[in-house]
Amino acid sequence: MRFFKTLTFLLFLSLVSLFLSTAIPATSMIPSDRHPANIYLHQVMVSMQAAMEHVQLTGNPDTDFALMMIPHHQGAIEMAKVELLHGTDPRLRRLAQEIVVTQKSEIDVMRLALDQPNQNHN
Repeated sequence: MRFFKTLTFLLFLSLVSLFLSTAIPATSMIPSDRHPANIYLHQVMVSMQAAMEHVQLTGNPDTDFALMMIPHHQGAIEMAKVELLHGTDPRLRRLAQEIVVTQKSEIDVMRLALDQPNQNHN
């Protein structure tokens, strides 16, 4: 299971790295390591990783999926908020808006599934 967490996290880091390398114009006057968006994105990533690492897996695939995906989705929401605060590309800003709405809705579904587990096991 730890392998799955590590693999998921590495994939996420790759996507974040790609995002960071293309989202902020090269002509920015603020060094990339000091840009407020990058600082906040890093904080979100660290927070999300910590939340995912502290999930106590149950052995039930449905429960474990929801428990792991909730902090992952919350991280996506927080990253989308950074785009909405700092981004200028209207396509990415629209995507960020959609991410906030859809990921919140999906978190609600997962919390409901955790509160009311499916009793119909096949």
